[in-house]
Amino acid sequence: MSTAIFGSFEAGLIYAIMALGVYISFRILNIPDLTVDGSFVTGAAIAAVSIVNGVHPVLASVFALIGGFITGCMTGLLHTKGKINALLSGILMMIALYSINLRIMGKSNVPLLQEETMFTSIVNLFGSIDEGINSLLAGMGLNDWLPKTWAILFLMIVLIAILKVLLDQFLKTEIGLALRATGDNVAMIRSFAGKTDTYIIVGLGLSNALVAFSGGLIAQYSGFSDIGMGIGMIVIGLASVIIGEAIVGSKTIVRATLAVILGAIIYRLIVTLALRVEFLETGDLKLITAAIVIMALLLPKAIQQYKEGQRKKARRAERMLTERQGETIAATKTNS
Repeated sequence: MSTAIFGSFEAGLIYAIMALGVYISFRILNIPDLTVDGSFVTGAAIAAVSIVNGVHPVLASVFALIGGFITGCMTGLLHTKGKINALLSGILMMIALYSINLRIMGKSNVPLLQEETMFTSIVNLFGSIDEGINSLLAGMGLNDWLPKTWAILFLMIVLIAILKVLLDQFLKTEIGLALRATGDNVAMIRSFAGKTDTYIIVGLGLSNALVAFSGGLIAQYSGFSDIGMGIGMIVIGLASVIIGEAIVGSKTIVRATLAVILGAIIYRLIVTLALRVEFLETGDLKLITAAIVIMALLLPKAIQQYKEGQRKKARRAERMLTERQGETIAATKTNS
């Protein structure tokens, strides 16, 4: 059980990169970009094929990021220059990427179990540190319920922290502010002669670059890339964003990106725990995901309605008390 929880924490950090990409398109640009389902597999396919052909895993992950950026830019071009609806542009690109991904991989599945990946390299490199930590935990009697390797967890914490800081700083730059303003009010930015088309293309490119990078890491973490591994990624990304915002909030960019990361981790933990329930099976994963998203959407509204109801009751009680006090004062004056 404990190993599964730590595993879900590791996977949650990797999926958090994908969730940050979804955050850019869904919250910053206000576009529900379904390209995500395809670009995630594109990143995994590029990384897997590159590694199989002898490319260093880090360079393969960079190739995956570049491939994702190109797919996002294509969606942006369809929407801005082709004047196609944003949702439809994403759907069209997602469909096209299915065939493109098959072309990249040459088959439906590329195994990486016999190949050196970023994660196998980091585990081999820091194996002595893992042994030292595990020896220390064994002396404390904790080795039975903690993971055997720590290097992957440390690597992902450092990587996600770097990406978060870079994204926070980018969104505070002139281009980042223009990107945020475009998502808030396209007409206003156009009235100031802003290049909204460019901002949308760059924003969608950046979004899918992070998604594809996450896909490349997941392929290396899981030991394979598969044509169907991107199905439902947009829903998982939205679940991470919504859960994080419901718990942490999103008043500032720093807080919002932190919320997305925590939301991705919490989502993976919820899924792991849900699959431990006896009547649920692995095939119910998509149903669990949909249920989590529905709850994440309905719960904040229900809480807000409850709080609003309580405030109305308090105002009504205060008004009634004021009226009674006024009546008492008037009656006192009349009697006197």
